[in-house]
Amino acid sequence: MSLRYDLVVVGTSTGGLHALTRLLSGLPGSFPLPIAIVQHRSRDSDERLATLLAAASAIPVSEAEDKEPLRGPGVYLGPPDYHLLVEADWLALSTEEPVAYSRPSIDVLFESAAYSHGSAVIGVLLTGANQDGTRGLKRIKERGGYVIIQNPESAESAFMPKHAVKNLLADRVLNLDEIAGELVSRALEARPV
Repeated sequence: MSLRYDLVVVGTSTGGLHALTRLLSGLPGSFPLPIAIVQHRSRDSDERLATLLAAASAIPVSEAEDKEPLRGPGVYLGPPDYHLLVEADWLALSTEEPVAYSRPSIDVLFESAAYSHGSAVIGVLLTGANQDGTRGLKRIKERGGYVIIQNPESAESAFMPKHAVKNLLADRVLNLDEIAGELVSRALEARPV
């Protein structure tokens, strides 16, 4: 049996550490899909984010490296001051101009995943204070992927998920504590024949 989905991409900004900690702590170590994450952060951030998330996660967490193979189980964080892109079976880093004032940009990650993985992508947008992520979620949706948006009422910063909910039709709008369970259910779906 082949799985319906082969990748999860997650984007977050303000309030992201708390949201990502809760999300990752709810996933089992056997979660089969690779997870690529963009968290907005300053260019001089160190590796503490990866360390903090690894402490909460049963899945290995690391900062992504250019041309690193994309494998599950594994959580790959976009490093500070680089865009994180998904190619067919690997990750790429870019120093292209910031998008929505951010590098890494959620839209860049989501759009690259939609382009390279089509309908096999699950996109998740969490708490945040700008519009980054909405355009990328639209691309995932257009290519047949699955879109989950955090319920703005459960977000530390509601603007980002509220903007996405207003501008596209999500498959699910869920409270933060419900997202891990939804990902586990989707990860086990079989590919349609």
